[in-house]
Amino acid sequence: MFSVVFLVTAAQAETTGHITVSGEGRVFAVPDMAVITMGASAEAKTAKAAMDETSQITSAILTQLETFEIAPRDVQTSDLSLHPVWENRTQSNNQPRIRGYQASNRVTVRIRDLSKLGTVLDAVLTDGANQLGGLQFTLSDLDPLMNDARKAAVADARARAELYAAAAGVTLGPLVSLNETGIRAPRPEMLSMARASDAGVPVAEGETELRAGVTMVFQIAPE
Repeated sequence: MFSVVFLVTAAQAETTGHITVSGEGRVFAVPDMAVITMGASAEAKTAKAAMDETSQITSAILTQLETFEIAPRDVQTSDLSLHPVWENRTQSNNQPRIRGYQASNRVTVRIRDLSKLGTVLDAVLTDGANQLGGLQFTLSDLDPLMNDARKAAVADARARAELYAAAAGVTLGPLVSLNETGIRAPRPEMLSMARASDAGVPVAEGETELRAGVTMVFQIAPE
């Protein structure tokens, strides 16, 4: 389900015989998908030991995700890194030395069944994930809702043009031009939809907002 909200910006006559208006359409929808960024990080005396420990944790996370029937296309590993951990690096009277190595890896997962989200988070944290980079609620199919936002933006701009024409005592003429000024999607809105999963980490999907903007130029009809 979704609701449409109109947001109006000021209109002005930029040139003689024309009225230029801007309009914005906003659509709110309950998300049906979540994107989680998590990872594993480990520190050890040697580079190999640090990388091996990180790889073991990452492998356990991937195996756990398979048990939730998450499709391979919805799981991606990235940002594999390894760097030294220095000691005495900021002290001018001592030579810095490497005391060990830190390795890390990141996994990005799309959860298409939100009823599993809390349980998935709990499971991967139990299996050793020690980094949580973010959780974003979104929509699997944005196009229909974005089109609703665009329609709302056009209706908003036309209503403003008609209002300004009436207030100015002129008659609104035909449309001269229409430009899309920008879209924004999605932006999570954590509203009153908070709930806890059947098990695991509590989550709140809230509503996701999509916006579209247009600028429209109308002629002023001759008297």
